[in-house]
Amino acid sequence: MGSSRSSFQEPADIDLSNFSSMLNPQEVVCKKPITNPKEKALKRRKIFIWILIAVVIVATLVTAGYFIKKLIESYYFYCTSSAKFIPLAKSCDGNFDCSQGEDEAYCLSEFTENETFPVRLISADRVLQVFNGKTWVTVCSDDWSTQHTETACNQLGYTKSPTSNNVNVGSLPYPLKTGPFTAVRSGSGSTPVHQATIDRSVCRTGSVVSLTCSDCGVGGNMERIVGGVDAHIEEYPWQVSLQNGGHRCGGSLVSSRWIVTAAHCFSSNKEVSRWTVMSGETYMTTLGGSSVDKIIIHNKYDEARNDYDLAMMRLSSPISLGDKRKPVCLPPKDLLLPDKAPVVVSGWGLLRENGKTSTILQKADIEVIDRKTCSNIYGSISQRMICAGNLKGGVDSCQGDSGGPLVYLSSSKWNLVGVVSWGDGCARENRPGVYSNVDNMLNWIYSVIEKNP
Repeated sequence: MGSSRSSFQEPADIDLSNFSSMLNPQEVVCKKPITNPKEKALKRRKIFIWILIAVVIVATLVTAGYFIKKLIESYYFYCTSSAKFIPLAKSCDGNFDCSQGEDEAYCLSEFTENETFPVRLISADRVLQVFNGKTWVTVCSDDWSTQHTETACNQLGYTKSPTSNNVNVGSLPYPLKTGPFTAVRSGSGSTPVHQATIDRSVCRTGSVVSLTCSDCGVGGNMERIVGGVDAHIEEYPWQVSLQNGGHRCGGSLVSSRWIVTAAHCFSSNKEVSRWTVMSGETYMTTLGGSSVDKIIIHNKYDEARNDYDLAMMRLSSPISLGDKRKPVCLPPKDLLLPDKAPVVVSGWGLLRENGKTSTILQKADIEVIDRKTCSNIYGSISQRMICAGNLKGGVDSCQGDSGGPLVYLSSSKWNLVGVVSWGDGCARENRPGVYSNVDNMLNWIYSVIEKNP
């Protein structure tokens, strides 16, 4: 018979030894490829370089963006409501150029004192006087208490550990020794002092009240400003820099929140939010400045005549006071600086006429020039101005010092007697600097602080 096509085949022989190894497999060992240490180091170095490059690029972009932003802000105001730029000169010009008027929302303002600030200190003895609605009267020490001291000093602004002393009427300068006088009512310690007094013909105790309201005016001893020398901020801790894209003017702390400066500093920079205040630094820097929420100029400021050249800035929040930040004293009324009285001016202004600004705080010892001599040089000098410098030239304030302090040491305290205002060049012979007379505008300063708490 022929062969069939059947699928059945005889089974093949099985190798039992292989079968056994399949049932009992041996452990398989995987070995990692060997890597060259130099290759690993090179790889890490490449990663580090790429990270470094990325950081440099980001930092460069951020820095460039910052300076581009500052450059744009120096020429334009950005209207957030309408997403457009307007020339900076159109902000704070009285016209609403942005759709929501934000270009006129945060501008400097003027302030007019409508009445006499009712409390003041007078003479080098810092004698307390109150205004009774008709005239100034000197406060007797009769029934005076610690509470009265605190109340009066709070009315005068910056106060810290206030104290009072008694001054004998007979030792007062004329005409203070002749009165008129007043005294506080018993138990009126928390009542504003000018509302707590009764007029007297004489003081029962034979003495009047003298106040020391704070630790103001504590700085260095008298040892560029043109012709000046390097100074440390600890010597003049009230000195500040007013900045708007860089240093523009100087100023003086008179409390933890208020600064006295010159009105002309804001002639072309009237937008409040653009200003910052650097304090507590010897070396000029634009970092870490305090923001500002009010700029108030004297309502009688006359740009053409530089008269009433005074302004005040209020910080958005009080700064921390210490060795590098401390207010200067506002002077008592009629401190009466003698001719050639030694005074000090400080700032970061030009080191010489048409020169460069200083990066280090400068100070210069100068002297008060009598009003007649100054008037002969410049013509009419108003009562809101005083002159100081060196008639031989060589030492003076200069551009960039504007608004800064002119201080006088009295009873171991530095008093702000002047504010850098104007002059003819810098440190020229027979061309002293002209300063705003703080004594003449004390009423305005105290009124601004009172009305803008």
